[in-house]
Amino acid sequence: MKAHRYAAILVFIACAGWVLTGDLSYVGSATGQDDQAETTADPAPSAAEGETAQPRALQSVAVAVVPGLEHRRTIRVSGVTEADKRTELTARAGGIIEQLPVAEGDQVTEGQVIARIAAEGREAAARSAEQALEQARSEFEARRELVERGTLPRLQLDQFKSALLQAESQYEAAKVELERLEVEVPFDGIIDEVMVEEGGTVNQGTPVANLIALDPIIGVGEVNESDLRSVRVGGDAQLRLVTGEVVDGTVRYVSREAQPRTRTFTVEVEVPNPDLAVPAGMTAEVLLRGEAVHATPVPRSVVTLNDEGELGIRAVDEEDRVVFYPIDLVDDSTGALLLGGIPRGARIIVAGQNLVTEDQKVEAVQADREMIDRLIAEATDGAAIQ
Repeated sequence: MKAHRYAAILVFIACAGWVLTGDLSYVGSATGQDDQAETTADPAPSAAEGETAQPRALQSVAVAVVPGLEHRRTIRVSGVTEADKRTELTARAGGIIEQLPVAEGDQVTEGQVIARIAAEGREAAARSAEQALEQARSEFEARRELVERGTLPRLQLDQFKSALLQAESQYEAAKVELERLEVEVPFDGIIDEVMVEEGGTVNQGTPVANLIALDPIIGVGEVNESDLRSVRVGGDAQLRLVTGEVVDGTVRYVSREAQPRTRTFTVEVEVPNPDLAVPAGMTAEVLLRGEAVHATPVPRSVVTLNDEGELGIRAVDEEDRVVFYPIDLVDDSTGALLLGGIPRGARIIVAGQNLVTEDQKVEAVQADREMIDRLIAEATDGAAIQ
């Protein structure tokens, strides 16, 4: 045990001496410190020493000269087809339907008789009134000759003239009563519904049939307040039917008073329908064409704001400096915006417009021509390039 104690004391003394020397570095650490010291001691050479500073590179932007075009704005509203004219034909006299020569769906012309009521003594009354008129006329002529000879006083002639006028009135009333027995068509059209049967009894004012005129056919829709200025009477329009067929027409009526609930304005489009192929009551899309205006198709991403918050686009001038053009939205197509207010031939910045400011010098790089052609194709639907 004494040997172990002596050994422990010797180890303790050796460790204490090592600590007191202050050299606590591990193997290799001293060399690393020396290398670091040498690196720190050698300062890096100055970049500006003996050299001139390089100028800052210009901001690169992609520009494109997009051809303008004469664009006619299209306003699309939901609508329905309606008959040009519609009326309910009624009986003008009471009696039994003696003849009913039409059926539902028949085409009729103006003045055609579609129903006749039995006379039932009215013809006899008319003949009696006619005979009474002839007698009154004969008596008046005879009395006039006597008055002219001086045989009768002129006062009696006035009495016979009054009787003649009364007979004429009764005869005209009898003729009108006979005319009321026939129900005539006031305009060309189609019998859409018949409400009586032959042999049935009707009173004065009883509905007999519904008459509609389908040539032209009318497309009716409602336009918003903001679109009203683009619609005018006589302007071009179209109807897109549920069958996919598109028919051309013209605007014949624009309401000047808005609907109280929707604040929209009624528009009627007149479309020729000589073969009566388009019925009334069919759902249709009303396409209203505005006046042609000069517009430039651009991507939506091109539109930006200036420092004053004004909406527009950025372009570059002849000196490759950035300029700002305020815009007016003409139309919105599937792939592009059609804008007004852009000068013809302007080099529009189509990429990088948000990284530059007005009057900044830039490096203008021509954009891909394919992109320009795609914009025109998506925005115009075949409009002519100007």
